Amino acid sequence: MTEFRRILLDGAQVDVVRSGDDLVAGDGRVVAISDAHHLPPVVPSKIIAVHLNYRSRVDEFGISLPAAPTYFHKPTSSLNSHNGAVVRPEGCKWLNYEGEIAIVIGRTCRNVSPADAGRYIRGYTVANDYGLHDFRDTDAGSMLRVKGSDTLCPLGPGLVEDWDFRNKRIRLTVNGQIKQDANTDEMEWNMHYLVADIARTITLFPGDVLLSGTPANSRTVYPGDTVEVEVEGLGTLRNHIVAGPTPVRDDVGAQPTESDEVLSTAQGGDWPHRGTRAPKPSRT
Repeated sequence: MTEFRRILLDGAQVDVVRSGDDLVAGDGRVVAISDAHHLPPVVPSKIIAVHLNYRSRVDEFGISLPAAPTYFHKPTSSLNSHNGAVVRPEGCKWLNYEGEIAIVIGRTCRNVSPADAGRYIRGYTVANDYGLHDFRDTDAGSMLRVKGSDTLCPLGPGLVEDWDFRNKRIRLTVNGQIKQDANTDEMEWNMHYLVADIARTITLFPGDVLLSGTPANSRTVYPGDTVEVEVEGLGTLRNHIVAGPTPVRDDVGAQPTESDEVLSTAQGGDWPHRGTRAPKPSRT
């Protein structure tokens, strides 16, 4: 397996290859991994994420999977990197982690079978599909602000080619304590299926990213927390949570809410309240 990373080196964005504990640029410059300023390992034109895929997450919700996967979109402005700060805006409380594996497209892909989809995948990286559930009531369905706000899509630390996604452990810790622990064999739809499904109607370009779902036990994190997602064979993605200095504007748009839907999703354990949303504000 070969691991590629993107770093900021002497003011420039540089592609490097991992060699042990070092990163080697094409011109021969060498940087220790511990000293590197990481960037997202790819620059996608789009980021698409599946809603539910791991059986442990479905069992946790006490629901049944649909007949086929459903998806949402995260804008590229949500991209973040290994060791990057994940910002919880002032006025928001319910920021949750979701450890995931990201599929990275290597060739333009359209209308392919699941059997052929692997030929269009360049490799895989680790992701954390953070959700700002304060906007869950108003963005139900689209998940735009919930999952697409700035900094909420860390990827990294590297892109690994020739990695087999089968029977791999995925584990997430918060401040060193294990919070999510699962195996990719829990996935209802594997990586090849997801690529083929999306590519039926949406052309995937080199660098595009598909997030493949999270296991059970997504919970709230707070400023000061350090979150690590470790995937067997892909490495560990680390981020820290910070409080944003600027409040969400209150003179425009829907405001953060704390409905039963928000609290049950963010904190877990009270699943019958899922779907009980805050009333829509009246227009004045």
